[in-house]
Amino acid sequence: MASAAASLPKLRLRMTKYVKPYILALEFSNRYVTARVWHTPSKKLAASASTKEELLRKELPKTGDVAAAAKIGEVLAHRLKEKEIPGVVFQLGKGERYHGKRKALLDNLRENGIKFI
Repeated sequence: MASAAASLPKLRLRMTKYVKPYILALEFSNRYVTARVWHTPSKKLAASASTKEELLRKELPKTGDVAAAAKIGEVLAHRLKEKEIPGVVFQLGKGERYHGKRKALLDNLRENGIKFI
């Protein structure tokens, strides 16, 4: 019994390391769209993209609409490819729907070669 309890944390560490090490977190407001990818084992930011960035603000007519969310998905996909991250984990929260800005961002990530685990 004691050996099973001692190996449990090691098993969890192994699962987070290989099964879902990168988690996608999205934030939407009326003015901005932000997407971040966190590395779970080290709890560090792996990549991010936001309409708050000066270069993206100049390109976009509005920073909080569906077109801006689609552009953030494209930019984040290129940044993930540069860091050789092939896939991320994303889970809808309670009450969230796959619709609008969220759908545009996730579809653009998928179109640019990022897989969802």
